[in-house]
Amino acid sequence: MPKTHPLTTVDAAWLRMEDPTNLMMVSGIITFKKMVDFDHLKAVIEHKLLSFDRFRMRVVQSRLPFAPAYWEPDPTFNLNAHLHRVALPSPGDKATLQEMVSDLMSTPLDFAKPLWQFHLIENYGEGCAVMCRLHHCIADGMALVFVLLSLTDMMPGVPPPTGAGYSPAEEDETDQTSKMLNALVQQGAKAMSTVWETTSKVAAEGLEALVNPAHAMELALKGTDTALAAGRLFLRSPDPKTLFKGQLGVAKRAAWSKPIPLRDVKAIKNATGGTVNDVLVSAMTGSLRRYMLGRGANVEGLNFRAAVPVNLRTPEEMGDLGNKFGIVFLSLPIGIGDPLDRLHEVHKRMVELKNSKEAPVALGILSAMGMSPNELQGTLVNMFGSKTTAVMTNVPGPPMPLYLAGQEIEGLMFWVPQSGRVSLGISIISYANKVFLGVATDAGLVPDPNEIMDGFYAEFEALLELVREAEAVAAAETTKAASASVKTATAAPLSTGVSTHADQCQATTKSGRQCRNHPLDGSAYCRLHQP
Repeated sequence: MPKTHPLTTVDAAWLRMEDPTNLMMVSGIITFKKMVDFDHLKAVIEHKLLSFDRFRMRVVQSRLPFAPAYWEPDPTFNLNAHLHRVALPSPGDKATLQEMVSDLMSTPLDFAKPLWQFHLIENYGEGCAVMCRLHHCIADGMALVFVLLSLTDMMPGVPPPTGAGYSPAEEDETDQTSKMLNALVQQGAKAMSTVWETTSKVAAEGLEALVNPAHAMELALKGTDTALAAGRLFLRSPDPKTLFKGQLGVAKRAAWSKPIPLRDVKAIKNATGGTVNDVLVSAMTGSLRRYMLGRGANVEGLNFRAAVPVNLRTPEEMGDLGNKFGIVFLSLPIGIGDPLDRLHEVHKRMVELKNSKEAPVALGILSAMGMSPNELQGTLVNMFGSKTTAVMTNVPGPPMPLYLAGQEIEGLMFWVPQSGRVSLGISIISYANKVFLGVATDAGLVPDPNEIMDGFYAEFEALLELVREAEAVAAAETTKAASASVKTATAAPLSTGVSTHADQCQATTKSGRQCRNHPLDGSAYCRLHQP
């Protein structure tokens, strides 16, 4: 059996943050177009997941004062207590699945057992879904994605594993994990390593990690401004009171998007000079603005923060369980109504976070919290919770299709918990050239998060339409320039009967209005309307 050992200070901090109104649970949902065989899934979990000792160990609180909680082998471990098979009620559609996921997100795990569960949810259309729940003290969101990917195959038709499965023989967990990674990582985690090995390509063309782990740690080690970063974390003013803040309840609600083609996100990115992250965050910011306006809220000049967990693992550490991430605070420009202006402002603020030292500093604070008395930790959690309105997580997933228990994964989504008094969680993940967004809310404050998803679709389509208009205008300008044998960049704007401004782009949109963007240096046109 694996040996008893204490929780790390960071893992202990997340264990002690558990609250009935904010369960410290990381949740993930995987959907399939076809049925997954239950016995096949069980064999995969037994042979792959249980290779991690952590999934056969429970958390025990020490009887000694000030002594840390520790992991010990569950003497009555039974896989059947952690793998459940349920049928989705009729009509078995996405709304019904979201309701079941919401109920499971609101249900605490059994602390007498290892803190994880899998649920095979049948009767979801012609296919099924698999939901995974695990406590944050086992792993953070990035590690959950790694765990899920470690169960997958990169080709269809792989037969179920056979043999004795995991061995309960006495073995040091560190040694066992090292041995397991040699085989397991090569098989399941190839998908995640692909992302890391092509970091430059991902950053240029796809969803990227917000802060490069190596760069973040390098900045922290320099130490020149670490004290200032810590000071900023503590001295930030509380976020403004909005309809997303209030008394939390036990019930949570979950929603997730239809797949967004990555090519559409890239089209906006390429036209505006931002990143995939910028586009998605800006559209979600616009959606939150729409939601507030729809309820009569005043959003003029409003900014509120999203706490963004930043993975601080290096590629070599991607197989490690536990928690190794920091936090940066992204101020969302809710008060900006124009989609392009908002996108440019989000890009500016995201660039500022790239060189932030707050992430590794926050990791150090979490570690200190894990060693502090409960009362002090509670005070710190509430203090940081008051400085933010949402938790926003992004994970670059595998660019190719994956298979679990013989069936192709259609889509996936995950949610991290919102600690303290935070009620809103936003998740972004890419997979197989698609992007998925998820929202988790407190049912009493935001009873239907699908309204936020609908607002995201509207904001994203608005940006996409602006790009299409710009492409049409650029094509028209090119045709006009070719017929007149003059250079388009110096051509006069189309006559529209309205006045033009020299400090604005000289192109005309389909609505007959002059484009409001600033022209690029040396050009009469903005980035969107370059010929």
